[in-house]
Amino acid sequence: MAELSADTGVPVPTIKYYLREGLLPPGRPVGRNQAEYGTAHVRRLKLVRALAEYGGLSIAAIRELVQHLDDPDTSGNDLLGLGQLTVTARQEPQPGPHLEEARRILDDICARHGWKDMRDHPAYATVVGVIASLQDLGREDMLGVLPEYAAAAERIAEADMTVVGDLSDRERALEVVVLGTLVGDTLLTGLRRLAQAHVALRAYGED
Repeated sequence: MAELSADTGVPVPTIKYYLREGLLPPGRPVGRNQAEYGTAHVRRLKLVRALAEYGGLSIAAIRELVQHLDDPDTSGNDLLGLGQLTVTARQEPQPGPHLEEARRILDDICARHGWKDMRDHPAYATVVGVIASLQDLGREDMLGVLPEYAAAAERIAEADMTVVGDLSDRERALEVVVLGTLVGDTLLTGLRRLAQAHVALRAYGED
């Protein structure tokens, strides 16, 4: 275990904790209170650490993902979906007079892009809430750009999938989806701010 700690930079007490929680498979017993750990343990440990420290996932969420990762009946595509759902917060919209219209607007956008069966996705509820709030505020003008936003989002998602690559490398695919989604959201927000500054200067002048 000391060697596993040295190879990964994860302290021994943390490794023992991950073992107890079922996030890391036990090593091969080689003697009393001794076990051998291989490259698969190193890789899994790095994945678990990344999900916990950089992804901010709870131990329970990581345990569930690891169980799906090790389940041969969970397809690569299903694994990607589970990873994305794990890092997608569900924010239920507040009651109001515009909820049904907001759902209709989003359903229309999904239909135009061929995005099927999205009503159960946690992001659906969040987007409905945002649309309804804009309507409550009388900002229908901001809803006019939703088709452009959706088109841009699909192009970004297609770029995301090129990074995911081969689904046969399940651990890498899961890491890319979970961490890539979290880090990618921050990256996109920053790029959008830079683009807004550029476009505003171009449109309104430097003054």
